[in-house]
Amino acid sequence: MIRIAIVDDHDLVREGIRAILEQDTSFEVVGETGDGQEAIRMANRLRPDVLLMDVHLPGGIGGLDATETIVADCPEVKVIILTQYENREYIRRAIRIGARGYLLKRSVAAQLKEAIKTVYAGQRYLHPAVADELVDLLTTGKSLEEDDYDRLTPREKQVLKLLAEGKTSRDISKYLTISLKTVMTHRANVMAKLNVHSRAELIRYAIRKAIIPVDEP
Repeated sequence: MIRIAIVDDHDLVREGIRAILEQDTSFEVVGETGDGQEAIRMANRLRPDVLLMDVHLPGGIGGLDATETIVADCPEVKVIILTQYENREYIRRAIRIGARGYLLKRSVAAQLKEAIKTVYAGQRYLHPAVADELVDLLTTGKSLEEDDYDRLTPREKQVLKLLAEGKTSRDISKYLTISLKTVMTHRANVMAKLNVHSRAELIRYAIRKAIIPVDEP
């Protein structure tokens, strides 16, 4: 039996995925959450065989950053990105950080089950549309190597995400339980490392790099 954890910030989505999987005796859903930080803790605690991860989650840690941590801390946990987004930056980051699969939410139930079984068996699974994007990405010479975003520390990535979501420095201080001065230092470091000079530039960068979705501020 394949042990599965589900990470998505929409209760109905998690319930729907659970209902699909529980129809098949090959699968057991062992945990679920809608929060990136809790996803990391859940992966460490439960060590599921496969973890289904949404890209955009509320709070300081998004799905891709959570995936990167999980892959590093729990290499036996195979992560499948399950999202509505199929642009190249999302795909590039997901593959580079070690996700074993990339599935679109418009997929049918049979594809979801196939993806889980394929990844559990040690292979990769890419939705056909995603596979086409990846081929185009590689044939145009785009690199899957690290870029300026990867130079940020984990805390700086959190601050970047929260700033891009519209949080003030004071909001971030309370959310991360760190001093306002520390937030301001992280903010300055982020802008220097990314060579951005305003919140508007930072938001555009965050959208382009798949840190926040296009429909956020």
